[in-house]
Amino acid sequence: MKAPLPWLAEYAPLRGSSDEIAHRLTMQGIETTYMPGPAAGWDGIVVGRVVELEPHPNADRLRLATVDLGADAKRVVCGAPNIAVGQRIAFAGVGVELVNGHTGERMTLTAATIRGVRSEGMVCSERELGLSDDHEGILVLPDDAPIGAPLADCIPAGDAFEVEVTANRGDCLSMLGVAREIAAGNGDRVTEPSTAYDESATPNPVKVEIHDPALCARYTASVIRGVRVAPSPAWLRRRLEAAGQRPINNVVDVTNYVMLEYGQPLHAFDMSEVGEQTVVVRQAAPGERLVTLDGVERALAPPMLVIADPQRAIALAGVMG
Repeated sequence: MKAPLPWLAEYAPLRGSSDEIAHRLTMQGIETTYMPGPAAGWDGIVVGRVVELEPHPNADRLRLATVDLGADAKRVVCGAPNIAVGQRIAFAGVGVELVNGHTGERMTLTAATIRGVRSEGMVCSERELGLSDDHEGILVLPDDAPIGAPLADCIPAGDAFEVEVTANRGDCLSMLGVAREIAAGNGDRVTEPSTAYDESATPNPVKVEIHDPALCARYTASVIRGVRVAPSPAWLRRRLEAAGQRPINNVVDVTNYVMLEYGQPLHAFDMSEVGEQTVVVRQAAPGERLVTLDGVERALAPPMLVIADPQRAIALAGVMG
């Protein structure tokens, strides 16, 4: 399990170097390895601001961007569709090493003449920075990112612990669980996240039926109305990526976030698609089939546990929707 250090630091003080913390966890019985994040390779990548955009004289899909770097400015050729004047961006100058957006290999950036125009650097995408596989456009930074500052100072580094959790330590299959282990080793207290939220007095319209209490003793359902499916905010996407998860959308991502935080599997269902507004927890029927979120049709059989409505299975319990 990957446990990002900035996430753990919200719950427990991280005393000592990352390698020292990993060693202490290992000595406490939780084999842990420190994994530096992509920011370890961001030497020379700084925050810039796009101050001017011009059409490329020889290419319709390219533009010439003038980037303010604080002490000076550079003009680069950029083909990103989302670049705009006023944006704070990640700028890599000549001689900086980053990820090739096409091959995924590390490369050293050199000055280049693109369609007859000299480019003195690059405005970077998330893939070129090693943050994700997103290469559709450039990374846009918050408006308060200081111009000229090292990028590593503005984005959480993505440093993480790789934690090998043994079968008897299920309590460490979560960020809070690992944080408690860190705190226990140092005699510190854990800062628990707030769980307060507004709850309506309206009766819950969803009914839950547990047909196999030996496999599932408790299952709860809450209804949240007024939800609009959309991309998650950048901080949430980055945190999930640092933990080894692929962001999907705000509804899926927030359930994965809480699952990783607490170690409690969660899933979101569209209430209009749940038959009779009833959730049934039961064993799979012999020969039953389920198409999971990854598009694979899976053959089920007892004693596999499924979450279902009265007509069909809608999730493989604790595994995948």
